[in-house]
Amino acid sequence: MTYEAAAGRYGSMPYPHCGRSGLRLSAVSLGLWHNFGGLDDFERQREIVRTAFDHGVTCYDLANNYGPPPGSAEENFGRILARDLKPYRDEIVVCTKAGYTMWPGPYGDWGSRKYLVASLDQSLKRMGLDYVDIFYHHRPDPDTPLEETMAALDYIVRSGRALYAGISNYNGERTAAAAAELRRLGTPFVIHQMRYNMLVRQPETDLFPVLEREGVGGIAFSPLAQGLLTDRYLGGALPADSRAAGKVGFLKPEHITPERLRIIEALNQVAETGGRTLAQLALGWVRRQPSIASVLIGASRPQQVLDAVRAVEMAPLAGDEIAAVEAILASQ
Repeated sequence: MTYEAAAGRYGSMPYPHCGRSGLRLSAVSLGLWHNFGGLDDFERQREIVRTAFDHGVTCYDLANNYGPPPGSAEENFGRILARDLKPYRDEIVVCTKAGYTMWPGPYGDWGSRKYLVASLDQSLKRMGLDYVDIFYHHRPDPDTPLEETMAALDYIVRSGRALYAGISNYNGERTAAAAAELRRLGTPFVIHQMRYNMLVRQPETDLFPVLEREGVGGIAFSPLAQGLLTDRYLGGALPADSRAAGKVGFLKPEHITPERLRIIEALNQVAETGGRTLAQLALGWVRRQPSIASVLIGASRPQQVLDAVRAVEMAPLAGDEIAAVEAILASQ
């Protein structure tokens, strides 16, 4: 049966500008790091992506090495594009990245011009696309001059392989240097992807002031701390299908300490008082930052997408909610 997108998909999703650029992102973006690999259920993947698009999610985030095996998430997304989203290509923002190990030898990792251009060419082939909307350098490279990496991003945009350039996991100082070099080159540098949530707050002092000064938008990955900031672990539970019980990602069983459980239980009480779930509170808290254009979620089932969409449709956190959260986080 041919997929037809929901007619009312743009009815309630916010679309903030990405920094000072003209590009607007859906306030929720869907990340394909987990659950979209070659060993995962393809029909479930299609269901998740179609649910997202039907509810206004227009930004889809990948990387060359997402899987497993590496590259399979891009291949699967390419199949979904071909089967379901091809008529809507101009309504979506496709993002991919390179910077981590992808193939053996000296040219399959980090930030050289050779690696970044070759990697994106491979990504485009896997997805069946002529271009991506955003191409990121996935992590800073201590052994390649920043000027070379930024020149590669400039070339990628000028050659038509990508519309915009982005970076990920750079600290504030390197982000400022990257912004200066891309500005010199005349490259549309619009976005920085960082890990940010209630339990990881370093970007507030190091990175966000740079993004606001430079007019660069932010997209936060792991806004739910790999699921820790949801109801999955309340009461000390460790579900067999949870991120912490799996082998991929940041969250491990040893991270679910009594102190962490105390914090998430207290945060959940704040959420319930405000008529929210813990996940909705966590997403609202990330979105309070002026530089954040979108929160990047993962999903193993469509309902998780719907929950995130509901979170950004709710009223922003009130001052007393923010103050209560800050008091709890300060007690860590």
